[in-house]
Amino acid sequence: MSTRSPLFVAEPPPRYLERPPLVVDCSAVAGLVFREPWFEAAQGRFDGRSLHAPHLLSSEIASVALKKHRRGESHALAGLALAAELDIELHPADPVPVVELAQRYGLSAYDAAYLWLAAELRCPLATFDEALARAATDHLARLG
Repeated sequence: MSTRSPLFVAEPPPRYLERPPLVVDCSAVAGLVFREPWFEAAQGRFDGRSLHAPHLLSSEIASVALKKHRRGESHALAGLALAAELDIELHPADPVPVVELAQRYGLSAYDAAYLWLAAELRCPLATFDEALARAATDHLARLG
């Protein structure tokens, strides 16, 4: 006769299990929080996803907000505050593979960090940057 307890598995509600990951870059987040012309396209792709980005996203969004504020765009600081409220999990980036990806695809280190994270998480990357999108399409298709 066994004295072991039964195995209990506690799971979150199904809505938490159905949130596929999505890496979002600065262009995608900026479109959302600063209500850029591509706002609706960004919003539609974020719904129902768990959002991820490298830590540098915070600095990039702050830089966009500062440029907008200096140009006198009244919504800049409100957009920055909205960005801070978004539920985006920030990750440290590994600099060696980031630089390798930047060299391979002719990207900035910033853009390569988003690509690296998408590859690490094995998930899609949302961007309005055409060069980054081409690199992501190629690189993510090669993952095994």
